[in-house]
Amino acid sequence: MSLKELAHPASDYSYAFLDAYAKRELRRRILKGIALPGAQIPYASRELPIARGWGTGGLQATLSLISPHDTVKVIDQGADDSVNAANLRRFITRMSDAKTTTDTLQATLIQSRHRIPEEILTEKQVLILQVPDPEPLRRVQSDMAKSREMHADRDYGQMWLVLYEQLVRFGDYVQGASYPVMVHNRYIMSPSPVPRWDNPKLHQAQHLTILSAGREKRLYAVPPYTNVYPLEFDDVPFRVENQRGWVCVRTGIQNKFMNEIPQADGSSIFEVSDTGYVSKLIQRDANPATGTTYFDDEGSFYHDGYLK
Repeated sequence: MSLKELAHPASDYSYAFLDAYAKRELRRRILKGIALPGAQIPYASRELPIARGWGTGGLQATLSLISPHDTVKVIDQGADDSVNAANLRRFITRMSDAKTTTDTLQATLIQSRHRIPEEILTEKQVLILQVPDPEPLRRVQSDMAKSREMHADRDYGQMWLVLYEQLVRFGDYVQGASYPVMVHNRYIMSPSPVPRWDNPKLHQAQHLTILSAGREKRLYAVPPYTNVYPLEFDDVPFRVENQRGWVCVRTGIQNKFMNEIPQADGSSIFEVSDTGYVSKLIQRDANPATGTTYFDDEGSFYHDGYLK
């Protein structure tokens, strides 16, 4: 077989790789997840030509929803050009003939690992997050059967105890990524290992968010315009990462989530982690105020519109 034949879209596979039964099952599970915001829905995770733990859950959700008319964007920790993002994008487009883009606002399906894009998504877009560990109660209850009972009973006292212990020992909430959130005042949910900075972006978002864990065979969803609040005590408000004063070396903007890049002389430079957004800013094709954040008078760092 020639190299050209190997690179040609495979015609002996079902459209978007998964068979019709698998896609139908996933869509039904997604609909159930939308009907029960934040609830974990089991599904039969299929084998894919990538290893579990490298995005099989998100990939299955994407392949079950994609059509030739969609435009897909794949990012890994904010980067469009990482090895994982590039390989997933190549596989998705080869199996679906869908168009690709690095522009967040042009995409209809956005599959992401560990970040929510900086630009505010719309009702016509779907965000699919890869999830390594969907169970937020795992740190307090290792028995998954008992965890499911706790969710059913809305028995989350142990989670509040964990937060209280953090405050007693450290004076603040210390959990970084996967900070637990309360969805629709019912289920505690793990928002994927996104930084705390991204948690408020789920609150009353216009877009549908689907979170899928292929290895754990669980998916869950946050429908549009749903209340999503990080766990916090009334007298100790939730805060995102304190990056006050950080300035992006490439664009000169502030109040975006940035990567800290150590230098040889011991200093650090900072760069906005959303590479597609950085490119648009450099080309002057984006509004720097999009999705801005601000400090309040007490130093707490909240996203615009995140008010109770």
